[in-house]
Amino acid sequence: MQNSPEQDQPPIQINTSDEISRGRYSNTLLVSHSPDEFILDWLLNSPNGPHLVSRIIMTPGNIKRVAEALRINIEQYEEKFGAINVVEPVAQKFH
Repeated sequence: MQNSPEQDQPPIQINTSDEISRGRYSNTLLVSHSPDEFILDWLLNSPNGPHLVSRIIMTPGNIKRVAEALRINIEQYEEKFGAINVVEPVAQKFH
């Protein structure tokens, strides 16, 4: 049996601070772009209004690779766990 290219690569070692490794929760994404870059503003929409959680700036080529990686992973997720139910934004209001 042959190993896939992913199996032949050593694991990536990532160095980070404790604060960053805990991650952040975001329930809203704003995307803007120019000819040279995409800007992803990850927001937390809360009863106090939206708060910027993180801003990621990427090249168009990198954002296209991310979109493809997400597409593949969503397919794998749905094969394993079933279809993802998308809630319409109107139903996400705070009461």
